[in-house]
Amino acid sequence: MLFSPSDRPEMCRKALAAGADVVVFDLEDAVAPARTAEARAAVADVLSSDFDPDCEVCVRVSSTDATADLDALLDDASDELRLDALMLPKVETADDVRALAEAATDRGRSLPVFALVETARGILHAEKIAAAEPTTAVCFGAEDLAADIGASRTEKGTEVLYAREHAVLAASAAGVDAIDTVFTDIEDRKRLRTATEFAVELGYDGKMAIHPAQVDPINDAYTPSPERVEWAERVLAARAEADADGRGVFRVDGEMIDAPLIAQAEQIVERADAANG
Repeated sequence: MLFSPSDRPEMCRKALAAGADVVVFDLEDAVAPARTAEARAAVADVLSSDFDPDCEVCVRVSSTDATADLDALLDDASDELRLDALMLPKVETADDVRALAEAATDRGRSLPVFALVETARGILHAEKIAAAEPTTAVCFGAEDLAADIGASRTEKGTEVLYAREHAVLAASAAGVDAIDTVFTDIEDRKRLRTATEFAVELGYDGKMAIHPAQVDPINDAYTPSPERVEWAERVLAARAEADADGRGVFRVDGEMIDAPLIAQAEQIVERADAANG
C-alpha cells in the first residue's frame, strides 16, 4: 500500500506504476495545511483523468476535515472518478468508520473504508472498528501511536508490539485485511525487508510504504519462496488423495498434515499466484 502526496499530481501518476497493490493519494500528513485546497483539486483531477491502473486507488482523507475532502472529490460527476476506497486516519470507534462511509453515500458513492488505527483508543477499540460493515482493512500506525502514548520508537519495536499484534488479531477476527505500519527509513532496504518478514510472521496481509523504492522489497517479502510453494503444492496434492481415500490426516515429507497446515498451504499458493498475476 503506497502513499503519494496529493498536492504532487505528477508523483500520484508515477505511483500508480510502482507495482503496489494499492496506491493511496494522501490528503492528511503528506500535505501542508496551506496547500490543502490545491491538493484536493489535484487529486480530483488525477482521479477524473482517463486512466485505468491495475492497482486499487484510495484517498486518505483528513482526520479533522474529511467532509470537506469529500465535498471536493465527490460532486455530481463523482461516479466517473476511479476511486476504489477511502482511508480514514486516527480511527477510534466503529462510528468513525460508519460516519465516513455514510458521508460518501450521501454524496453518491458507496466506498469501503481502510481504518487506520494509530492511537491508544483506536487500538483498544480495534475489534469493533474491524467489525464495522464499511471496514475492509485495518491499518496499523506505529509512529502516531508511539507519539500518542509517549513511547520512544526503537529499532526492535517492542514498545508497539502488543498494539501491532492486537490490530492483526482484530482484523483476522472480523475477516478483513490487516496492513502493517510504515517503515520510515527509505534508504535502509535490508531492515525494511526484515521488518516486512516479521509482519508476515505476525499475520499481516500487507504493509504500508511511503516511497516507491519500498514497494519491491515489500512485495518480495510477501512472495513465497519456490521451496515453500513446492511444499504447499505437495500438501494440496496429498490432501486431494487423502480426501479421495476418506483420510482426515496425512503425511508430507514425513510431517503430519492437518487443517492448520492445509490452510497455510492454501495461503502460500494464493500469495504466489497473486505475485505472478
